[in-house]
Amino acid sequence: MDQLLKEALGTVTLKKTGKGGGGCINEGEAYLIDTGTVFVKYNKKSQAREMFDGESDSLKAIAATHTLRVPKPLHVLDNPEGGAILVLEYLDMKGLTRYSRQLGEELARMHLHNLALGKKQKEQESYVGGQGTESENEDEDKPVFISQFGFHTTTCCGYLPQDNTFCDDWPTFYARQRLEHQLKLIEKDYGDKEARELWSRLQHKVSDFFKDLTIEPSLLHGDLWGGNVAESTTGPGIILEQATEDQAFQ
Repeated sequence: MDQLLKEALGTVTLKKTGKGGGGCINEGEAYLIDTGTVFVKYNKKSQAREMFDGESDSLKAIAATHTLRVPKPLHVLDNPEGGAILVLEYLDMKGLTRYSRQLGEELARMHLHNLALGKKQKEQESYVGGQGTESENEDEDKPVFISQFGFHTTTCCGYLPQDNTFCDDWPTFYARQRLEHQLKLIEKDYGDKEARELWSRLQHKVSDFFKDLTIEPSLLHGDLWGGNVAESTTGPGIILEQATEDQAFQ
């Protein structure tokens, strides 16, 4: 793994800093390289590549909103020892204490970001030729309004891949691509046919729970809890740590 990292990062120096750790899914370690420090997540399970590819795209999507601070993904690599490796920008972090309110405010800005893009797009379309001018000068990395629910790539909840195929309405997406997926796993792993039978009756009523509600696609961090947030040791700034899963417009 060390040689692979040296080649990918173009570095001679590769030294563990002793700052790292792991959870129930991945292991992590900070490394000194020629140009500074990087953070490396690794997992030897066969599902790791799909998981890290989704995480990398998720971090890029969050960063593009210019709301929350997240580590920049640098590389996703196949690990010759098995599984995969995710190389990230290293952020010096400490536990969230002083900036909890700022976290809430920045999360709200992220959740409203896609809605604001949609409003701006409608305003531009109201001008003759406005939309064409915008598209000609558009930065390919600039966020664009997403009118459907889903995400452009598979993301994972733990090791479980999530079906993020875009869907026009929220009740259908939630029922088919979240709830039904879990019920199928329960039936497969535990042989719980009763749950399946109950779901066959419930699925037709899911839309009733959202009746008369207007639900707009919103970019969400799908694994948000106390262990996944921190603040910068150098000053204000909320950081979503090196662990984002199940990213989607939901």
